[in-house]
Amino acid sequence: MLNIGVLISGGGTNLQALIDQINKGNINGKIRLIVSNKEDAYGLVRGRLAGIESIYIDPKGFIDSKEYDLKIMEEFKKKDIDLVVLAGYLKILSKEFIKNFENRIINIHPSLIPSFCGKGYYGKKVHQGVLDYGCKYTGATVHFVDEGTDTGPIILQEIVKVEEDDTLDSISDKVLAIEHEILVKAVKLFCEDKIIIEGRKTKIK
Repeated sequence: MLNIGVLISGGGTNLQALIDQINKGNINGKIRLIVSNKEDAYGLVRGRLAGIESIYIDPKGFIDSKEYDLKIMEEFKKKDIDLVVLAGYLKILSKEFIKNFENRIINIHPSLIPSFCGKGYYGKKVHQGVLDYGCKYTGATVHFVDEGTDTGPIILQEIVKVEEDDTLDSISDKVLAIEHEILVKAVKLFCEDKIIIEGRKTKIK
């Protein structure tokens, strides 16, 4: 069973999806620690209600993001974390953090990468971009994290149809439902050692 660490910044609905499926025995892993960079992140409440150690680490207490990430790495090492899941984490990870957990960090992004991703594209800004462009389809992507922003090897993607009467909120809700599904599936595959990385491509065993 793999030890999972989760980084959050907000409500934690993707975190909840993981907790629920782990509790059902569908994922061969255990969330050992949840860390938030936001004190009021509801994901911390979700974690504590599930009996998982859930902590807030204030970025203002550190010189820079590198030092902040070193503190998170220290906490994760105490728990022997095998896999790091970014579940709505809105900070860019340092090169040192990424190197330390190379090919062991998974992120969920609310679009079909490489569209509407990278610097400035997060949260509802992604869905607004999709609507403004007039896309007929959007979706969600689970990918490994590398030193770029949303540039790591793609693990899974799922499509959502954009209807003519869709709004920012309705698109957000539809994509979020897909996020829950494919993030859980990707974590399950990782914990079963079924993801093979070849260059910037992945294969599922």
